[in-house]
Amino acid sequence: MSGTEKSKAHVEHAKGKVKEGVGRAVGNQRMTAEGHADQAKGNARQAKEDVKDTFRH
Repeated sequence: MSGTEKSKAHVEHAKGKVKEGVGRAVGNQRMTAEGHADQAKGNARQAKEDVKDTFRH
């Protein structure tokens, strides 16, 4: 299950990067902010999984 959550974290982070890049390219501040938020969610999910892995092993 941990692998699935890590995959979700990577996808969320990548989606945020793309959204941020597109937002900057078109000058849309809202899209850029949403990209930052998606990246933060992905990073938080990744950190949670890293902590779970640390205690699991």
